[in-house]
Amino acid sequence: MEFFLRALLVVSSISLIAAVLLHKGRGGGLSSLFGGGTQSSLAGSSMAEKNLDRITLAIGAVWLISITGVGLMMKV
Repeated sequence: MEFFLRALLVVSSISLIAAVLLHKGRGGGLSSLFGGGTQSSLAGSSMAEKNLDRITLAIGAVWLISITGVGLMMKV
């Protein structure tokens, strides 16, 4: 169980970093490398950003659960 939680923590940490970096920032950031830098009035663009927000929140929840589990395992 401890190995699974630690592996989940590593995977979710890397995924969370990647998801945050993909968000559109004020200056475009890394998201502009993948086509997010072009300003488009298409509905798909805003939908992609909403989906990225949801994915980031889900990964953040998994990260929070795994870090809590690892902390509890270390305490015992």
